[in-house]
Amino acid sequence: MKKFFSKEVKIAITVLVSLACLFWGINYLKGINLFTPVNFYYAHFEKVDGLTDSAPVTINGFQVGLVREIVYEYETGKLRVQLSLDKDLKIPVNSEAVIVTDMLGTAQIALNLAKNPQYYEVGADIVGKNQVGLMENVSNELLPSVAAIMPKIDSILTSLNQVVGNPALVKSIDRLDAITANLELSSRQLTKVLGGQVPGIVKNVDSITCNINAMTADLAQVSASLKEMPIDSTMSNLNATTNNLRLITDKVNGTDSSLGLLLNDRGLYNHIDHTVVSLDSLFIDLRKNPKRYVTFKIF
Repeated sequence: MKKFFSKEVKIAITVLVSLACLFWGINYLKGINLFTPVNFYYAHFEKVDGLTDSAPVTINGFQVGLVREIVYEYETGKLRVQLSLDKDLKIPVNSEAVIVTDMLGTAQIALNLAKNPQYYEVGADIVGKNQVGLMENVSNELLPSVAAIMPKIDSILTSLNQVVGNPALVKSIDRLDAITANLELSSRQLTKVLGGQVPGIVKNVDSITCNINAMTADLAQVSASLKEMPIDSTMSNLNATTNNLRLITDKVNGTDSSLGLLLNDRGLYNHIDHTVVSLDSLFIDLRKNPKRYVTFKIF
């Protein structure tokens, strides 16, 4: 018994145990638990950018396995990825293994399980696909748009430089500063004017309001007085006076009265005019020849 556990045997056992612990530790650091039962499946990809050994395999974000090995197949030119999945996981037929790359370039495999009552056998090949990454989307979609916009941006910057370098812009800014200064001065003056005159104006407005109120009261009294006046009798008297004036006017315009005949009869007017002319001639002759009409006798 002592010969069997000699010094050399002990050293060999120690080395083997150390190698086993080292192997188990390395796999454990990779995320591989040698004591956990797993099933192996395979997937083929055109490219595996960012995908490394021990990369996680997830379903809806939950890790269900690891990438155990990546091998390049020289016959087909594709990359075969060995997937180490939980033993209790069953993969439906037509499921897909998709390589997903994050913004940092780290890749992992996401399993898209199909709704199928049939399942892949252990060691079967799963359909592998590459998802378009964010940077590839930027390269394919955003960069061409940016390249198309760059000439326009260059022309805009050129026009902007021309506008900024135009002396008229400097003059406009100087004028704008002067206008701003004038507006500030006007604002100060307006503040002073409003502060000095507005109280007087308010007092005047108050006095005018008081006068208007007094006038309104007087008008109310006048209105009350007018309501108390005998408007109906006054209007009756006015109508009677108007009728009398109308009668007098009718008589004056008619031929039934002397005044009406005098105003309307042309013959009477001519006769009177002739009489006046005769009287005038008589007075003239009387002034020239008084002896003819007046006789003086002296006793």
